[in-house]
Amino acid sequence: MQVVDLKQSAQRVISDLRELAAKTSTPEGAQRLCWGPVWRTAREWYRAKISELGLSIETDAAGNNWVVLAGESEKSVLIGSHLDSVPNGGWLDGCLGVLVGLEALRRYSKTKPPVTLRVVDWADEEGARFGRSLLGSSAAGGSLKPDEVRHLKDKQGTALPDALKENGVDLDTMGKANEQLKKIPARAYLELHIEQGPVLESMGKPTGVVLGTFGVERHLMRFKGQAAHSGSTPIPMRRDAFLAAASTALECRDIAKRHSKPGANVVCTVGTVKVEPCIVTAVPGVCEISLDQRALSAEVLAQMYQEAQDASRRHAAENNVTVEWELLWQIEPRPFDPDLVRLCEESVREVTGDAPRLPSGPLHDAAEMVPFMPTVMMFAYSSNGLSHCKEEDTPEEHLDKTIQSFLKLVDKTVDHVARS
Repeated sequence: MQVVDLKQSAQRVISDLRELAAKTSTPEGAQRLCWGPVWRTAREWYRAKISELGLSIETDAAGNNWVVLAGESEKSVLIGSHLDSVPNGGWLDGCLGVLVGLEALRRYSKTKPPVTLRVVDWADEEGARFGRSLLGSSAAGGSLKPDEVRHLKDKQGTALPDALKENGVDLDTMGKANEQLKKIPARAYLELHIEQGPVLESMGKPTGVVLGTFGVERHLMRFKGQAAHSGSTPIPMRRDAFLAAASTALECRDIAKRHSKPGANVVCTVGTVKVEPCIVTAVPGVCEISLDQRALSAEVLAQMYQEAQDASRRHAAENNVTVEWELLWQIEPRPFDPDLVRLCEESVREVTGDAPRLPSGPLHDAAEMVPFMPTVMMFAYSSNGLSHCKEEDTPEEHLDKTIQSFLKLVDKTVDHVARS
């Protein structure tokens, strides 16, 4: 490994981040929307940085970009994240993890490392254009089903298969990325990301160790009653679908509070509400609400889901309406590897003096890697808990410490894999 001061490396990553932001942002924020021209510009800029190291980029069948630095052993340590952003996004989300991977390559490029380093820029982590997150990594992970996304269109009416084709990707062969991934003798996957939430800031800590990604139960509830005149129908005689839905939503919040424990918080969100006939003088006859429940424990998540179902049926009966459930999407919790979590804690503590542990509520590409290799993530402090907006930020002194911590984690993981 090239002997470079960690602080010098951290400052170089921050400089790269600012350079990329200047190249791919407007006054409204980052514009690296996947499969579009600004995203391609970002990738061209990144390709030039990789070329400076005498390395090249290979693109897999799902549009994911891979850089390989061959080591003494084919056993591989992977570092991954994504360059794409949401529209009007922040300067750190996703690209922080790719550019710290670039710096890891710089640090090891002068001498042959004991194991092989692979840095991957996953395609379309955000799902901001077509509504399907983790597109590239889920193809590599084998969970993407082409027929489930074939119909997706963006706001301009462009179909997902056409946007992929414009970028040299065939939806029906994206699954070959899974075959490519499984051929890699992967021994560890590391990912650095901003927290995108307020927990580290509330603790006054710059860096956190991620225990795993939440499992998700996402459903639509449809309550059916009877629309009626708001003036002539006595309250005891109404079949008010909205009241049943509202009571259920309030109880779902209480379910999440009940199952939250110190260090093991869970979350529950009712994010959409649709009422019919949606006029001021009518009792709602139909109401649809979405429910998003997340927990790191599979058992807790299953219990929360069952309690929400029970609550919906009870409140439906109390309001003389019916309720139907429709599955929107689900993924099981993905806890991270204990050995890598330990190495992550050591790295963070050596730089910052403390290593708070927390789960990841948002999903990340790392979740798709858990079934294939030991995986861990590290989080950086997010100012005001904000992300996916131009106000997204991490104070530079915190960002500096987090990058140093992550590069330490890379070194420790390389040594760990080399000895295994």
